[in-house]
Amino acid sequence: MRSISLRILASVTALAVMGSLSAMAEDLPELVINEDIEMVTRTKAPAHLENLDEIRSGWTFRTKETQAFQMDDFDNPGMIFVDQALDTWETVDGAAGKSCASCHEGPESMAGMRASMPKWNEDAGAVWTMEMYINDCRENRMQADAWGWKSQPMLNMNALISLQSRGMPVDVKIDGPAQSTWEKGKEMYYTRYGQLELSCANCHEQNYDNYIRADHLSQGQINGFPVYRLKQANLITSHNRFKGCIRDTRAETFNEGSPEFVALELYVSSRGNGLSVEAPSVRN
Repeated sequence: MRSISLRILASVTALAVMGSLSAMAEDLPELVINEDIEMVTRTKAPAHLENLDEIRSGWTFRTKETQAFQMDDFDNPGMIFVDQALDTWETVDGAAGKSCASCHEGPESMAGMRASMPKWNEDAGAVWTMEMYINDCRENRMQADAWGWKSQPMLNMNALISLQSRGMPVDVKIDGPAQSTWEKGKEMYYTRYGQLELSCANCHEQNYDNYIRADHLSQGQINGFPVYRLKQANLITSHNRFKGCIRDTRAETFNEGSPEFVALELYVSSRGNGLSVEAPSVRN
């Protein structure tokens, strides 16, 4: 079985190399949203990355048509769900008779949150994602039911809160008590999964900027999440993509919100330190 898997991997790698775009750095476009919000889509790699000199947003790997969706909020289909979340923000829910606005006033009060996520929660003694903070507010402040990780209200609220950090540099902390979780995420990133024996690094570190069949491989940065994915015509989270990638290696995958994916999100987020928060971005 191993020899078969390695032959498959060799074939996949060969296809990737054959389909290389060999894009020169000076040819990369610049992302400016609404003609006035300049985004950092390429920058020096964080010091903890040993195998990359430069990091690039997934936006730089997309077609011009897909890129254009993100350059104007009127064209960005993800903004429809942000508008829905604005209504939810003001809606009273739960036994406490509170809305998000009851405690936080306007969504702009969330500026900077997405740029630092996920992060260590001292009270919980664990790394928390955006979804965990949202549900903590719902259950403990509003006394309302928690939202499912893939539910539309959760996706919408995640996008609204993330939008408040748009243009800010990703600055995820990986030292102190969060370090052990970060190390687990790093181990996952380089672990081969499934019958194809592929790791995250095989595609997104060793073969980015190449084609694998019809898919143009990016560096797998998640500074734009939640993203509007054209394929699914909806917002999706990074955990959704993690799940899909592992499934595509023909392996048993983990669920959204699992400790494994929380650790992986922390590690992958830190790989994008220095890029601008783009949420909600648009991808294929």
